[in-house]
Amino acid sequence: MAPGSRRGGARLPLLPLLLVLLPAAGGGCAAEGGPLEPFDALYASGVEAYYGGDFAGAARCLERALRSRRELRAALLRCRRLCRAQVRLAEPGPGAGGDLAFFGSVLRRAECVRRCEEPRLGAVSRHRAAEEVRADFQRRVPYSYLQRAYIQLNKLEEAANAAHTFFMANPEHMEIQQDLENYKTTSGKVSLIDQEARQHMEDYSAGVRHYDREEYELAIELLERALRGYFSEDEDCQVMCEGPQRFEEHEYLDYKAGLYEAIADHYMQVLACKHDCVRELATRSGRISPIENFLPLHYDYLQFAYYRVGDYVKALECAKSYLLFHPDDEDVLENAGYYEGLLEGTVDPATIKPRKEARTLLRRHKLESHLLQVAAAGLGYAYTEPNYWNRYGARQDEHSVPSSISSEPEDGPRLSLTKKPMPKPDRELKEGGPLLYSDVKFVYNSQQLNGTQRVLLDNVISEEQCRELHRVASGIMLAGDGYRGKTSPHTPNERFEGATVLKALKYGYEGRVPLKSARLFYDISEKARRIVESYFLLNSTLYFSYTHLVCRTALSGQQERRNDLSHPIHADNCLLDPEANECWKEPPAYTFRDYSALLYMNADFEGGEFIFTEMDAKTVTASIKPKCGRMISFSSGGENPHGVKAVTKGQRCAVALWFTLDPLYRELERIQADEVIAMLDQEHLGPSEMNINPKDEL
Repeated sequence: MAPGSRRGGARLPLLPLLLVLLPAAGGGCAAEGGPLEPFDALYASGVEAYYGGDFAGAARCLERALRSRRELRAALLRCRRLCRAQVRLAEPGPGAGGDLAFFGSVLRRAECVRRCEEPRLGAVSRHRAAEEVRADFQRRVPYSYLQRAYIQLNKLEEAANAAHTFFMANPEHMEIQQDLENYKTTSGKVSLIDQEARQHMEDYSAGVRHYDREEYELAIELLERALRGYFSEDEDCQVMCEGPQRFEEHEYLDYKAGLYEAIADHYMQVLACKHDCVRELATRSGRISPIENFLPLHYDYLQFAYYRVGDYVKALECAKSYLLFHPDDEDVLENAGYYEGLLEGTVDPATIKPRKEARTLLRRHKLESHLLQVAAAGLGYAYTEPNYWNRYGARQDEHSVPSSISSEPEDGPRLSLTKKPMPKPDRELKEGGPLLYSDVKFVYNSQQLNGTQRVLLDNVISEEQCRELHRVASGIMLAGDGYRGKTSPHTPNERFEGATVLKALKYGYEGRVPLKSARLFYDISEKARRIVESYFLLNSTLYFSYTHLVCRTALSGQQERRNDLSHPIHADNCLLDPEANECWKEPPAYTFRDYSALLYMNADFEGGEFIFTEMDAKTVTASIKPKCGRMISFSSGGENPHGVKAVTKGQRCAVALWFTLDPLYRELERIQADEVIAMLDQEHLGPSEMNINPKDEL
């Protein structure tokens, strides 16, 4: 039942590049008054002031830029609505000149819109920002600048709210995650405000939370409010689509289309925009993917909630509304039949209809789809109809549908207690296969680790191999290696150092570390891969996606009152969104990763426990203390959010491994390392003393 979420936050853009994209700043924010100042110009002024060290000016301009963008939208909506009401489009008549009345009304409406907009906006073309600037506002980048400006001004409450607003669209942004934790510690601020929250989504999420707690009356109030907000936002979305469109396939100055072709070109882009409002209203800010089945789910939750409070008329009404979208849903069909039985003798069930707003929207949506497909077939448009009402979606949470809630009263018929089918995974999930090596010790399986596709093993490598690997690490690791040169990528309280297999072999070949020791790194990672592939009973080859030897060291003098994590809670192939209880499998996540493993090398440090959590990134489901030879392996998706507790003393070292089932995403350095190993074998330079061929199968 979790709502959903899009793509990653970014660091602050480089000033020269950003100012090329933005209009001339004109020396700061002018005094307010007169026509609305373009938001991109105000943004440019704010960025320029920020990099110039004028943090008060930056905050003022950035706040005005955000306000200007909101006011621009409000003005466009007001004028387009007003002129829709004042100037009705006339019906074309028959014969010569019959279209004049229609085109006359089009001209009058255009004049009305311009006359309405100009006093507040000036020339509308002033407000057409570059695509890159619009993308920054979509990803809430101005709030990232604002947060830093407010920090410099010591306005911690404003900084915290700006950081939270940015984070809601960029949940994988680890620096902002850390900043938020710091705000909660230093200012005691727990309640943060998302200044760009979409109210219909906030109401929906709150309604679902009350539903999960079986607080059905509150759930009904919020879900009904969410529906009202949704349909209001849908009207706004439809109106906003009537603005300028981009003719991607045409050079405007060379455009030679005739009257009707030109009208069709523009109208089909407007229509495609309107048709996509369903997706727009179901997509959280900063995301690519919508919440699957978003609008129908409102009715699904409501039909069962109304049943729980004894309002069977509205329960049936909402069930029938849901069935407009999914007429073959067996669970809700069964529920609707049950509600009809409860109403027998008091109300004629045939008089209870699906809600009018749902019927109207669905009828319009089907007509839009038909017109788009006709245009695609007859006019050469490229168009593929998305699945807007995907019933099962990409989520795999255990409360996927309200209609499968149990705890029915024992008297009378029962509602369907079976859950709706989950989406079929790409492969059948299994575990419990042979460990291949007689010295490897099984410790815990998924059930014992309170999760899915998890295994904990000991003795994967010996104490001597741990010591040798640690010696290799000391000779080849560089601070920030594997983290784009950042020595403290996840926390300022630890130093991170790393090295790859290829680098180890290169150093060994050059004699900078013992070649046998360098090859050990290669051999143990191959051993780990074989174990993971065998234990999870994979029916296809598991390839390396990335292999990294990494040590994290606690920095002295920075451990007092520390409350952050060494590595924040995350998933390995999707963007974890704790607020929405979702994990979005989309860039910049490494969506091709299928399995992960961590092979630990030592235990002589404090802290550093590996933890699994629920999707909320707070509820710990398992905690694992690293030690030499211990390996934790798990599937890489949103079913396994995980992180690392703070290392507060000493150095924690491990071999981190990520695997893929897709050969297209094989680790390039691993392929090169394989070639080096083949060359070494030909030169008889010898393998390590480890035998990675599993002769002693269990």
